[in-house]
Amino acid sequence: MHVIDVDGLSFEFPDDWKVSKYDDWAFYRKQFSSSYRKYKALDLFAVAPDRTLWLIEAKDFRQHQRKKQVSLWEEMAQKVLDSLAAILPAKVNANDLDEKAFAQGCLDCHRLRVVLHLEQPARHSKLFPRAFRPADVQQKMRQLLKPVDPHPKVVESTAMQGLQWQVKR
Repeated sequence: MHVIDVDGLSFEFPDDWKVSKYDDWAFYRKQFSSSYRKYKALDLFAVAPDRTLWLIEAKDFRQHQRKKQVSLWEEMAQKVLDSLAAILPAKVNANDLDEKAFAQGCLDCHRLRVVLHLEQPARHSKLFPRAFRPADVQQKMRQLLKPVDPHPKVVESTAMQGLQWQVKR
């Protein structure tokens, strides 16, 4: 089992998956993000045995409310597109051989899927409100990311919608 921590959330993937924490890549941090403009990065790339590339972002709003001006779905779309833009250059120009090989594995995939893992307080309260309705976020993402994944998912640890990995808090 592959276990990766993303901002206090523990993602557990089956052994036959290949998973990488993209926003920690040296290629992203030292080469790509400092180029043309400030590129955004998704948290995880996960390659399933059926050669599906899962683009995964995790957001945890259980303790702190969102303070960014850009909408959550616009931020998500930017991260997806910026991360996809980095895959080919990483395959060709990454200095880290593991990152280069992982990028090659991503490019060998036959399908793209997008997942926003969105943790919010279990109950709505004035101090910690549930700021987003997952179905609304998913609909907005569907509109923005249709060419990438016409059916993006918005999930939380208690409702994983049949995904093959688990997330624990």
